[in-house]
Amino acid sequence: MGDKPHVASKSPAVMKLEAGEYWWCSCGKSKDQPFCDGSHKGSSFTPQKVVIEESRTIAFCNCKHSANGAMCDGSHSSLV
Repeated sequence: MGDKPHVASKSPAVMKLEAGEYWWCSCGKSKDQPFCDGSHKGSSFTPQKVVIEESRTIAFCNCKHSANGAMCDGSHSSLV
């Protein structure tokens, strides 16, 4: 069994993003949530690349337990 991610927040990070490439933090330890700042180094976690094709509002998972990876699926509501 691998490492468990740190719960950065029990609320999603909802933000409007311009088209481009973003790197979502999967370990939960980044100081730049929901984006990777390299805090995963030395762990089993790797950031997830998210490509936004056109400017839109995104709900990034901040609890790090979403079955949809970087995208919030409501998993934060069932965390203890």
